[in-house]
Amino acid sequence: MINKILLAVGGRGLCEEMLNMLMDIPSFQKASVTVLHVIQPQVTSEGMSRKLEEGGKILAEAVKSLKVAPEKINSRLKQGDPKDIVCQIADEEKSDLIIMGSRGLGKLRAILENSVSQYVFQLTTHPMLLVKDDVYIQKIKNVMVVLDPSEEGKNSLKLGMDLVSQVSGGKLILSYVKKDMSGKSSQDYTSDAEKEPIIAEAIAEAKKRGIKYSCVTASGKPGPEICKISQELNVGLLILGSPDRRPSVAKNLVDLDKLLGNSLSDYVRVYSSSPVLLIR
Repeated sequence: MINKILLAVGGRGLCEEMLNMLMDIPSFQKASVTVLHVIQPQVTSEGMSRKLEEGGKILAEAVKSLKVAPEKINSRLKQGDPKDIVCQIADEEKSDLIIMGSRGLGKLRAILENSVSQYVFQLTTHPMLLVKDDVYIQKIKNVMVVLDPSEEGKNSLKLGMDLVSQVSGGKLILSYVKKDMSGKSSQDYTSDAEKEPIIAEAIAEAKKRGIKYSCVTASGKPGPEICKISQELNVGLLILGSPDRRPSVAKNLVDLDKLLGNSLSDYVRVYSSSPVLLIR
């Protein structure tokens, strides 16, 4: 259940637009929303005053644009490093979901350009909904869940079913990709896809709940296949299980191997043409 949402805004309006789409779903209408804008420290007091004024305007415009009851909104203007502040506020408020923008930078470039979303993606334990700058925000109808047997995968399926069950005309797209790193690629949208055990189990639950669904299997490199399927099927929201990214040895250090893009969720968050909800 999503009860507390942290919306990190930067003045572009895409995250606000995404939240408004989610607010059409009954269960989201019960959630409280913290709208956060972070100002980086400035060298001079004049510069800081100017940034505070600009930040206040960005925050006010964001709050004004939301389809959320005023009593459910908490606006916060904070000073500091945005990467640290977002993680700090999410922990402090025990957020069920972080919504934030992403430039979709990949691998080393994200490190060199000090990407806020990449850092938060690596270090937070909270579910994240990433909205890329070049992604078209559409009304949520087709919700695609990437199936896998992990706990995060099971939670992704549960959330996908919960959302679709509340959307008029909504459809759940059940996808499963068999890893084949040879370079060969294939997709199966036919009834044969339903024979895959992990899909068959998900279908049984969807039927029990009266949820409209379709399914697809694919083989190839999982990241590109998932992105390709979501684009072909005009997916409004892509839900993917993503393990806790914090290294077990050093909780405050970034896992550099994953930061350089070796994980499925890292690839999808960069290249997906749909908003991506990463479940922890």
